[in-house]
Amino acid sequence: MGTQTIPLDYTNSLLYEMEKAFWDERGKGARFRMTTIGREYFVQKCLPRLDTAEIEPILDTVAAVIREGGIAAQVSYNREDNLLKIRIESCLHRPVEERMLACGVEPFVCMPANLIALALEEKLDRPVELAEIKPVDGACELLLVLFEKRPSLA
Repeated sequence: MGTQTIPLDYTNSLLYEMEKAFWDERGKGARFRMTTIGREYFVQKCLPRLDTAEIEPILDTVAAVIREGGIAAQVSYNREDNLLKIRIESCLHRPVEERMLACGVEPFVCMPANLIALALEEKLDRPVELAEIKPVDGACELLLVLFEKRPSLA
């Protein structure tokens, strides 16, 4: 069987319907169950390229994977202590967020944000929380909080 391409509008339509159904079932609690969406993609595409425990190179690597994979056209970031302000431009999944907004639901799932959080958690052993997804001018501005390293019992 050959390679088959699935139309993006079909895929985003299904993503929207699943996301909306989960929201209808769980409300704001749904956002805490969606943080690992993209883990398999992370393990396959990002993790093999992560060879450092420095924040900026980790962010640069994940941004490159996102661009190269065609998920988003541009990823930029600004770090202020434990806050990461990230801008995702021309994301494939932006239409899903627009549909969620149209029915009164603030965006609560972001594949690029999840990839970034998974990378930081894996390489730094520090919890990361996606605090905000703000659609602005065709892009999404994300706020991620990087918490202190997890305590060890050893």
